[in-house]
Amino acid sequence: MRLSTLRGIAQWMWLLDHNVPVQLQRVLLDLGIEAETVVARVWQALRNGDLVATANREGFGVLLTRDTRFAEVARRALDQLPEFAVVVVRLPQRAWRLYEVEFRRAWSVRGIEPVPGEVIEWP
Repeated sequence: MRLSTLRGIAQWMWLLDHNVPVQLQRVLLDLGIEAETVVARVWQALRNGDLVATANREGFGVLLTRDTRFAEVARRALDQLPEFAVVVVRLPQRAWRLYEVEFRRAWSVRGIEPVPGEVIEWP
C-alpha cells in the first residue's frame, strides 16, 4: 500500500460494529486511529447496507465487524460507496483482556490496512 494511502487511513474515522468489543476504541486511539462504536451512536437497529450507508453519510470511512455474513451484504453496498471500507476482524471471541492481547499481537505483525470499496479480512 502506498505511503499516501496509509497516511489517509489514520485520518479516516473508524466505526466499530456492535459485535466488536467497545474497549477496542481505546486501543485504536492508542494507535492513532479515531473510532466510535455503533452502540454509542445507537445504530444497533441498522442492518447491513443501511449501516454502511449511514456510517458513510456521517463521515466514517471504515467499519470493523466480526460478522462474515454482514460482510457479504456490505460488498453490495460498497458498489455504491467506493470510498468506504469494511474490515472483518477474524480474531476469536474471548474475554476482553485476552482479546486485547491477541489484537495488539496481530497488529504488531500486520496492522489493519482498509481498502476503499472493498471488504477485507484481518489478520
